[in-house]
Amino acid sequence: MDKTTRSESKISTPGVSLMSSMEEVSLSCSTQPSDPKAVYEKPGYKLCSYVDRFIKTDAGFIPVIKSELGKDDLFSTFYVRCGIRRYKYTVTPGFYGIGTPDKNSEVLVTANFKLTFDHLRKELNGVNAWILVLDTKGVNVWCAAGKGTFSTMELVKRVKECSLEKVVDHKRVIVPQLGATGVSARDVKKQSGFRVIYGPVRANDIPAFLKNNKKADKKMRQATFTIYERFILIPVEIQTILKPAFITALVLLIIAGIGPGIFSFSQIWERVMISILALVSGILSGAFLTPLLLPFIPPREFAFKGIIVGSIFSILFLIAVSSLINGIAGFLALFLFSVTISSFLAMNFTGTTPFTSPSGVEKEMKRYIPAQLGALVISSGLWIYSAF
Repeated sequence: MDKTTRSESKISTPGVSLMSSMEEVSLSCSTQPSDPKAVYEKPGYKLCSYVDRFIKTDAGFIPVIKSELGKDDLFSTFYVRCGIRRYKYTVTPGFYGIGTPDKNSEVLVTANFKLTFDHLRKELNGVNAWILVLDTKGVNVWCAAGKGTFSTMELVKRVKECSLEKVVDHKRVIVPQLGATGVSARDVKKQSGFRVIYGPVRANDIPAFLKNNKKADKKMRQATFTIYERFILIPVEIQTILKPAFITALVLLIIAGIGPGIFSFSQIWERVMISILALVSGILSGAFLTPLLLPFIPPREFAFKGIIVGSIFSILFLIAVSSLINGIAGFLALFLFSVTISSFLAMNFTGTTPFTSPSGVEKEMKRYIPAQLGALVISSGLWIYSAF
């Protein structure tokens, strides 16, 4: 056991947390205590709210989780959807049960991102199954598969650590379809003896998938990206740009003072406010309107989509504040600035959608980023010029 801190740390076991003053350790399923009550009732131990009870198996005591989400789960989900502590929203990797699982129950594999974990258990109401949670560093299945944490190696490791062969009589695990890029069925079979079955894309199709003898129809294999699915991603997108937006606002504050007499404090307030409004216009069009209208905007490139939406929104904004702008140079400066912000943020949304490929995103970035940088330079020059 490695010493990590002398002040405060955690002992992590699936379903249980403990605050310790000396060391941090992680206990796998196979090293859980033989009698959970004898240990979990010790001062300092806390039963996780999503754990209902423990079930005894040949591999030890396994936590059985609830399918219903509690108030704390719902509040936490809201915070994470807003980008708050998103990368620390995890559950302990390991082995769990749901319902009344037995040796014939299926084993569902998922990530330790709690949002993914909660979504899965919510859809398993009335289903008796085992859940094998991989350590994906708090990342969802699809992204973790691409990053290499939802992987063959991690799956094999968890199967062995949890002594899965002692818990179930069959030799199969069900892996989400979106995790297929990270998991090789052939290698898992070779290294662990367990056969991989690729399940449906969505968790809500799992009950029907299991009833259909673990066969997925065409609809179960298709990834969707509805307006609701796009909408719930927007708060995270906006939260990630708050810091860059604040830095940009400070730069705008400096630029706003440049004018006759080299630097004028008297003109800062009016000019900085209107330039910040242009920034907000670009953010709203690129990070909010473009994602919502994504399938309905004709061009394929996301950056171009952002240009179209940003242009329309920027024109409406400039008309509304036209009395505050000096000359055509000021109009062009604010227009270019707002549209460029919109284009960049729309392009940034490519990493959130199922519409793009890594090579396509790279090609688009190489094409549009130089143009966006050039537009920002021209916009800055025109804005400074409009002050004279």
